[in-house]
Amino acid sequence: MTHHDDPALPPLTDVEGEQVLRRVMRRLLPFIFLCYVVSYLDRTNIGFAALGMNQSLGLTATLFGWAAGLFFLGYFVFEIPSNLLMQRFGARIWIARIMISWGLISMATAFVTGPVSFSIARFLLGVAEAGFTPGVYLYFTYWFPGTWRAKATAAFLLGIPTASIFGSPLSGWLLTLHGVAGLESWQLLLVMEALPAVLLGIACLFVLVDTPSQARWLSAREKHWLSAQLAQEQRSIAASHGNTLRGALTNPKVFVLAAINFCCIVGSVGIGIWMPQIIKSLGMASGTVGLIAALPYLLGAVVMTLWARLANRSARRMPYVVSALAFAACTLVAAGLIDQPLLKITCLSLTVASILAFQATFWALPSSFLTGRAAAGGLALIVSIGNLGGFAGPFTIGLIKDATQSFSGPFYAVAGILLLGTCLMLVLGDPARRQPKAQAEGQPAHG
Repeated sequence: MTHHDDPALPPLTDVEGEQVLRRVMRRLLPFIFLCYVVSYLDRTNIGFAALGMNQSLGLTATLFGWAAGLFFLGYFVFEIPSNLLMQRFGARIWIARIMISWGLISMATAFVTGPVSFSIARFLLGVAEAGFTPGVYLYFTYWFPGTWRAKATAAFLLGIPTASIFGSPLSGWLLTLHGVAGLESWQLLLVMEALPAVLLGIACLFVLVDTPSQARWLSAREKHWLSAQLAQEQRSIAASHGNTLRGALTNPKVFVLAAINFCCIVGSVGIGIWMPQIIKSLGMASGTVGLIAALPYLLGAVVMTLWARLANRSARRMPYVVSALAFAACTLVAAGLIDQPLLKITCLSLTVASILAFQATFWALPSSFLTGRAAAGGLALIVSIGNLGGFAGPFTIGLIKDATQSFSGPFYAVAGILLLGTCLMLVLGDPARRQPKAQAEGQPAHG
């Protein structure tokens, strides 16, 4: 790399640097965001498909929860290998591969014939999609320093509520269509919602750029400045925390963050996948279920944006992370205690919004002390162990629902797991606190 004081490439001013980062954000984020919306829709639309599919395939609540959760088991097994392969092949090719393969498998799920083939399809879907989310987090470390990475991450995570805001009414509407192309409504839903993944996967090859040095839309001076900023930040993090893969995979902080992520995902995926059936149990028609299921995520989109903004401006991120998860647990207990449909949906909406606010602030923590191969392996480990919560959540809810014939018991169980995550977060404290030079969010290290 050219030295920073090379007279041929004078450094950018702070204002020019901010303009470059704003342009990078505008250029990359909308497309990545759209990919995430489609990915989240394809992993959770099974909750809507269940309204017709469970009867067609003879699935009990326990069998549905088990098979729906197998997606995350496949995701867990192939998460770290996928992220390390992305480092080898580059984000452009690897994210395209992920999207095309998961789109095709998601379509194939429409043609399963019973519990076994459904379970296999869900597991394979997880294998195909493994590495997408941590791959994007890793990609952000190639493009955004400090505070900008936190902004990009918060904006990217808006894909979760956005997928449900638009996907829930769409899914509800598709369930009202019968006999189109000889397919049942749930089959049509799975095929139609998987097609965009394949198309976006092909588009990845033309839209994404692996690193700033390869971007034709940046000048030589801008490429040099951005590469130097990122290299300086990575050197600083490596000096404080190390940057080896082995270091990340033996770092206790990484495992505690993974356990906290597990607790969060038990709630987010468990409630998310069962939400259509929870709402249906309150006596709603399928078309109405889609509209009502969008409401918690509409609230969540607003709350997580404001919450992330407040946390990014604060010198101390931790109170925002901890309180969001604690509030989610409390509102979920309230949802279990209340029978009145409007109040129950209100409590569930607050739970969903709080979990999203937690996710929007939590994901800035790992990259505050991980860089290089440590970031690739560490982020993948946090996501992959966390995603086991995506197996545990739906399965636990289905099991307790079959045993009690009510959703209250599952709500209490999930709330307990969210509280466990809150306690672990309090015990861990700020993971970047022993970081003298590298700064988590462009703010001095605290704690």
